[in-house]
Amino acid sequence: MTGRVFTIAQQKGGAGKTTLAIQLAVAWAQAGKRVATVDIDPQGSMTRWHQARAESMGEETGLTHVQVTGWRTQQTVERLARDHDIVVIDSPPHAETEARIAVRAATLVVVPLQPSPMDLWATQPTLDLAKAEKRPVLLVLNRLPPTRTRLADQISEKVGALGVDLAEIGIGNRTGFAAAMMDGRGIVETERRSKGAEEIEELALEILRRA
Repeated sequence: MTGRVFTIAQQKGGAGKTTLAIQLAVAWAQAGKRVATVDIDPQGSMTRWHQARAESMGEETGLTHVQVTGWRTQQTVERLARDHDIVVIDSPPHAETEARIAVRAATLVVVPLQPSPMDLWATQPTLDLAKAEKRPVLLVLNRLPPTRTRLADQISEKVGALGVDLAEIGIGNRTGFAAAMMDGRGIVETERRSKGAEEIEELALEILRRA
């Protein structure tokens, strides 16, 4: 059985795309899934995170990680999907050709969205790309403030008007994510009982239900 492929995509930079990809991948691995991560973002942040993880944990990181670019992406993802339950792709911003390949390979495209009108407007090219490739999309409100604001509610309403699914679970703006990643970990490993870990675990389950 072929594994599910989740492409974390957002043409706008700074939306927390790589952080979300890493945190979800670790959560699925901790839940007993065979997980592969694929870094096609030229910045290579996910790859540097996995290197830190290997330095901390040794060769058995609990994840298969690949860094790849260009035309090899689809073939690499298809190969990994044969041997893994889940493949998580960290796609590049501002690179339509490679982003298109990543979206095309996806079972579901997960799009992080910060609660601001500028971010909402800037998300449209990603939605258009997924629509062109006939791939389902799940928007995730990311980096939410500690208390729910009217702006976040307004953004949720606007998303509904776009006809795109919005995740029930939003992710807070928490320093625990960055702290965990410094050591090549996920928050479900370093702060197991924290609110951040709870959010990531619940979102990971929701994505699996929707895929």
